[in-house]
Amino acid sequence: MYNILVCDDEKDIVSALTIYLCAEGYQVFAAYNGLDALAVMKQRDIHLVLMDIMMPGMDGITAMTEIRKTSNVPVILLTAKGEDTDKVLGLNVGADDYVTKPFNPVELLARVKSQLRRYLQLGAGVVKTTAISVGTILLDDDAKTVTVDGDNVSLTPREYEILKLLMQNAGKVFSPAEIYRQVWQEDCIGENPVAVHIRHIREKIEINPAEPRYLKVVWGQGYKMESDVR
Repeated sequence: MYNILVCDDEKDIVSALTIYLCAEGYQVFAAYNGLDALAVMKQRDIHLVLMDIMMPGMDGITAMTEIRKTSNVPVILLTAKGEDTDKVLGLNVGADDYVTKPFNPVELLARVKSQLRRYLQLGAGVVKTTAISVGTILLDDDAKTVTVDGDNVSLTPREYEILKLLMQNAGKVFSPAEIYRQVWQEDCIGENPVAVHIRHIREKIEINPAEPRYLKVVWGQGYKMESDVR
């Protein structure tokens, strides 16, 4: 199954594209501005991006330029009539194709399949193993399982996503607000529940949760997964 990121500030368009793509067997991740799209790209193994150009916060051209710094995943721009200058700019800075709104679903799906086929044939899109290991912790994102010393650990979906974020970025400190934004996909309003989830994760992965080897607090800054655990 291939993962497609759909980014457009018009929620009706995102919903329609999700329906079309899911019907073809793709898994869809939604974003509504460029910043959201970059956050999804960090968390998920995305194989193709459908990106609107004109969006608040961060536009599609800027977001695509950031994506191109670390990934050659296919990007298809969603453009409005009259955005010819933006189309040319987008193609010049790394877009692979564009579809003009209102789009024909059959044409759009054909372009998606074509770009995925080209990406895979070039070898860049071979689906990579999604197993991550830190010390004796092994997280398999395909199977959605976590083991410690070979024993299965049962995590809630939120606990799993927090642990995956920290393991994927071992050694990097994340503030509670940043963890919340990346895992919940929204800004935290009111009490931040991250500390409670961290405590529960420690209880499940640490030999002594009071003296954690893996999941460390950096006082005044946030949390990190220790990158060198012996």
